[in-house]
Amino acid sequence: MLVAIIAGTRAEMIIQILEKIPHKQRKKVAEITLDMAGSMNNIAKSCFPNAMVVTDRFHVQKLAIEAVQEVRIKHRWEAIDAENEAIENARKQKKGYHPIILENGDTLKQLLARSRYLLYKRECQWTKTQRVRAKLLFEYYPDIQYAYELSQELTKIFDYRGKKIYATTKLALWHEKVVKAELKVFNTVSRTIQNHYKTILNYFDNRSTNASAESFNAKIKAFRAQFRGVNNVGFFLFRLTQIYA
Repeated sequence: MLVAIIAGTRAEMIIQILEKIPHKQRKKVAEITLDMAGSMNNIAKSCFPNAMVVTDRFHVQKLAIEAVQEVRIKHRWEAIDAENEAIENARKQKKGYHPIILENGDTLKQLLARSRYLLYKRECQWTKTQRVRAKLLFEYYPDIQYAYELSQELTKIFDYRGKKIYATTKLALWHEKVVKAELKVFNTVSRTIQNHYKTILNYFDNRSTNASAESFNAKIKAFRAQFRGVNNVGFFLFRLTQIYA
């Protein structure tokens, strides 16, 4: 296995380095998994002409999760504005301000803030407290519930173990639901998926991901964080090879 660490993400520089690998060897590469950055796609096509390009599923799912969070954050800012306005009105009327307290002890502002992590999880992974909070959140903000369900449905499509043609159909039906939902952020997710449709569907051939590379990258970042930065790059790379090679 060949491992290369290249500084930066400029396509021209990376192509120049990868082209040092003999063309005969690069032609043997059958599959490449990458994110949705245009530069990475150009690098793959230029350096590995016979490779099938696969868009990593986790980058697609991350977009959907971020869209759910954006819907939540929009409502949170609205709740903060509403609370500020209520406080100012109470002050003008020389009255005390008393926010609405929900059955779990949260105010609406707190409900939206504290629901962040449960929206990252599958429903089966929620704690008892999170289940109560989710029930209240979805009652007050049904669009967050719909956004969450769209995100989870996309995850289920990628978890699907059947034939590629059926996954293609499921993804087409998911796009229809997004259109009906009229959630602007999910329209953006849908358009992004459509722009990378072929490479996303390539995932269902071999179900390849770059999870191992992402895990290794996380280890490098954690290792670097222990030393609060790196002064001697050469020695840092030496230490990495000693620990992880």
